[in-house]
Amino acid sequence: MSAYMDVIMAGFGGQGVLLMGNVLANCAMERGLEVTYIPVYGAEMRGGTANCTVVIDSEPIGSPIVHSPRSTVILNQPSLEKFQPRLAKDGVQIINSSLVDIALVDTKRHSVCIPATDIARELGTVKMTNMVALGAWLKATGILPLKAVQDILHKVAPQHYRKLILANVRALEAGYSHS
Repeated sequence: MSAYMDVIMAGFGGQGVLLMGNVLANCAMERGLEVTYIPVYGAEMRGGTANCTVVIDSEPIGSPIVHSPRSTVILNQPSLEKFQPRLAKDGVQIINSSLVDIALVDTKRHSVCIPATDIARELGTVKMTNMVALGAWLKATGILPLKAVQDILHKVAPQHYRKLILANVRALEAGYSHS
C-alpha cells in the first residue's frame, strides 16, 4: 500500500515557504520515501506570492505536477484565493488565520485555522510562521513524525541559521500542539 501525500505550500515571498517545503522534502528523503519538490518564486520572491509543491510517496512518483492537492498550507490571503479552489474535496488545508480572513475559508473542506503569525510572534519572531504552520500540517496529515522533521533541521539549515534551530524546533512543536 502506498503512503502518498502531496501539498502545495503558499504565501508571500520572504515567509519561508520554500524553506518549509525543503525541510519537508529532506525529511521524507531521509526516511527513505520518494520525493519531488518544485519551488515557484521568480519575480514573486519578496513581497509577492511564492509557493512550492512537495509530493511524498513510498512508491516511485509518476509526476511531480499536482492539479488537485490533497493538502495545502496557506500563509496569506492571495494564496487562499489561488489554491483553495484546487484543493481535493477530501483534502486538508492549514490556514494562517493571522493573515487570512477565515470568513472566506470553505467550510466544506477540512480546514485547520491556526494563528501561525501570532504564535510565531509570541515565540520571538514572525519569521517562524512557516514552522508553526508546518507543525500544524504534520499533525493534520500524520505523514511524518514531528520529531523527524525537527531533527532534519540540523542537516538542512545553512550555517548562518544554525543558531535558530532550537527556536524553529519550538515553533514546529507550537504548531503541532495548537492543532
